[in-house]
Amino acid sequence: MIDNKTILVVDDDPKIATLLQTYLEECGFGVYTVSNGRLCVDFLSTAKQTAKQIDAVVLDVMMPVLDGFATLQEIRKFSQIPVVMLTARGDHTDRIVGLELGADDYLAKPFHPRELLARLRAIFRRVQPIQSQGAIQTKLKSFVVKNVELWPGRRHVEMNNLDLSLTGMEFDILTVLMERSGRVVTRDTMMNALKGEDWDVFDRSIDVHISHLRKKLGDASFIKTIRGVGYVVTQ
Repeated sequence: MIDNKTILVVDDDPKIATLLQTYLEECGFGVYTVSNGRLCVDFLSTAKQTAKQIDAVVLDVMMPVLDGFATLQEIRKFSQIPVVMLTARGDHTDRIVGLELGADDYLAKPFHPRELLARLRAIFRRVQPIQSQGAIQTKLKSFVVKNVELWPGRRHVEMNNLDLSLTGMEFDILTVLMERSGRVVTRDTMMNALKGEDWDVFDRSIDVHISHLRKKLGDASFIKTIRGVGYVVTQ
């Protein structure tokens, strides 16, 4: 379900912030807005104490006080909340940097609000909790490869029996690979499994996320690249 989700929009342009707030509220979301990165970090760090549940952040890159990249770095110190980054620049380097820092998705301005809506809905479909009675077994099922155990239903992963902190996209990529352990997962299969029809091909986004995963796993060989084909996790 994607009902009752609340978005934090972070943009120093009041016109864009108001436009996105109006559009997303019309689509059924709750929306808060702040005008810079420092306010965003403060808002998220105190959200639980103020009983404000935030389910995703829409984060502009070019802002005063604290830019989007620095803001994302601060957020990732205490939260794995989904983050969609916005930029006025179409520079591929900016996009890759954002993904490397832990962004879940990326949109270049100008964009249609409907595209942002599709990205948010795709994120919420991936992270929605399992609610049906028939899914209980799936919730309890885990995949184990080497020293890593992953529970898709709980959206939880451990390495050496210790919690491993992953972003939403990193968790989803690892799930796709571990549940197909021993089989090569093509890039097309990966992208369809992650976002289906909402996927907008980023030149290197999958590679960037997998590179980040390898660093967190501390084992470059855990996820092997099959050149020109895809990726594989082997025992």
